[in-house]
Formats: sequence, C-alpha cells, structure tokens
Amino acid sequence: MLYSPTCLRDSTIMSADPFSDILKFTNAESLVTGGFTAGGTWAIRFPVPEKIKFFAVVKGACWVCIDGETEPIRFGTGDVGLLTAKRAFVLASDPGIAPIDAMSVFSGAGRSTAMLGDGSDFAYIGGHVLLDPASGQLLSDVLPPWIHVPAASPQAMTFRWLLDQLVEERAGDLPGAALVSAQLSQLLFIQILRAHLKTSAPMSGWLRALGNPRIAPALRLMHDDPARSWHLDELASACAMSRTTFAFHFRTSAGVAPLTYLAQWRMRLAERTLRDENTPVAVVAQSLGYSSESAFSNAFKRMTGHSPKAYRHLARAAASRTAESGTRGAREEEAAAANNRGNGASR
Repeated sequence: MLYSPTCLRDSTIMSADPFSDILKFTNAESLVTGGFTAGGTWAIRFPVPEKIKFFAVVKGACWVCIDGETEPIRFGTGDVGLLTAKRAFVLASDPGIAPIDAMSVFSGAGRSTAMLGDGSDFAYIGGHVLLDPASGQLLSDVLPPWIHVPAASPQAMTFRWLLDQLVEERAGDLPGAALVSAQLSQLLFIQILRAHLKTSAPMSGWLRALGNPRIAPALRLMHDDPARSWHLDELASACAMSRTTFAFHFRTSAGVAPLTYLAQWRMRLAERTLRDENTPVAVVAQSLGYSSESAFSNAFKRMTGHSPKAYRHLARAAASRTAESGTRGAREEEAAAANNRGNGASR
C-alpha cells in the first residue's frame, strides 16, 4: 500500500535512511545455501549464477578465478566475496589445477555440503541474494561485477563474528536455526555493501551518492518526505553549501541533478504501488506530491515510457508469468528429487 505523505514522514515505514529504504524497496534477502570443506589439492568450477552470489572462506585459503578477470584473486580466512556479474568462477587450492564441476560435487537430493579429500585444510560457505524481479534492478545495476572484502580490512571487523555464528548455526541442530542463519546472512550482505561504500572503489548512481557524506543530509530529507516539493535552496542549506556547489557535488556523485533524483525516487515508489496494490492512480499522484492525476501521469510516462494504468497491467502480467514459471520449476525440482530418492532406494 502507498502511504500518505504524513504517514511516510511520521511512521517507521519509510525512514530518513536512504540505504535502508532502497534495500527494503528491492526486497533484498540473503540466504546461505551450502558449503564445502577440502584437503590436499582441489579445484571446483561453479556455473554462472542466476542470482547475486556471496561466499566466504571460514578456514584456510584459496584462489578465486572469475571468468573475464585476467588474474586470480587470493582469498584468506575471513575474506568475503560478492559476485553480481553473470560469470562462472573457480575456487581452487592452486589456480593451475583442472577443476571439477560443482554440480557433480553437490549432486544428490537435498545435498548442500560436500567434502573434497579429507576436508582438513579449507572450509567455505556460500549463498545468494534474492531481489524483487522488478525493483531489484535498482540495486543490481549499481553494483560492480564483484566485490572482495579482505578480513584484514578495517571494514571487515564484524565479519569474523558473523561467519563464526553462521558456521555454528549450520553445524548445530538448534530450534530456529534456519531463521537465524537467514538473519545472519542478511547482516553479512549489508556489511559487504557498507564496506564497499567505505572504499575508494568505483561506484555509480545512488550507491556512490550514499558514500558521499557531504550530500547525505539532502538524501535523508528527500527520502524522509518524498512527497514534499523540495527546493534546491533547502537541500543545499541542509548540506551547508551554496546552490551551485551543492548541485555540482550532487550531480558528480549521483549522476543526476538533485530534483531529478527526487523525481526518479518518486517514480520508483509509484511503480511499486501500481504493481502491488489497487490504489487508484489519483491517490498515488496525490500521495507523491503531484497537483493532479494528469501531471503525475505525464511525469510517469516520461520516465517509464508507459502510462500508470498501462504499467500496472504490464507489471502484473509479468509477475503472473514469473510466478507460474517458479511454480513449474519447483515441481520439476520436486520430481527430480523424488526420482533421485527412488534410484537410491533401488540401489
């Protein structure tokens, strides 16, 4: 549901924390899906991930070879990686070893862990980040192809505790272990993004803007009350800058002018409401600060290429197809698992 400007400002539904707003908006959800241990010489090739992939070395060290990168990357104990690009990758004790296919290592119904050799030298956990099929692009588009956060970096101080807790939860059989693991992996994902924001690595769009403390006050104001008719003077004053200086710094960081950023965020909120709720277009327009339904409709079509009503129809049709495809895929996986169990029983 789309909340009124007063509710948006006075409730905890939206906050003066743009980073949290965007993570909630994209429905970013992290899950640990498996892991393995290894000993001796070994190498595993993982297929192109369908979702954002994260992984961590909890014991020992390995080389990570990502398709498209010229050099392998050394990962030590406590190092964490995030792979957003659609690229296959290899984990190995030595980059010169011919890898085996990960699908053969983790084959079998319900199997999410494996051991190579005696498993005494190395331990790894991995997972993925689920994003809303429609709004998730807002996050995935601004992330680099991959992120490596070494355990020795000052931004990784909390990683060790999170990794230890994840390993403990997965090894134990305590009530609520699945939920605790999901919450810990969510914290791990957020910490990876925070660490990335604090580095000098190239960033783009709103992610780069969030990493600039000079314009943070303006971003908080716009996210706290997106329906308000903000003026450049007000936003510049909040950042203790002149209009010209503020406009320059904002555009340099975010890639767009301040009021363009505000208009784009409004359209993101409108898209979500039109897709998920039956709120009348006129109410959506009013709740986002537009003087009339026609003014909102013109702005929406200018930015999205569709009228609000046409977008609602197209978005819901796409969501229905995605849900149907997901149901079909789940049925196929269930049938394959049953077949594997049956084959095991016959042996």
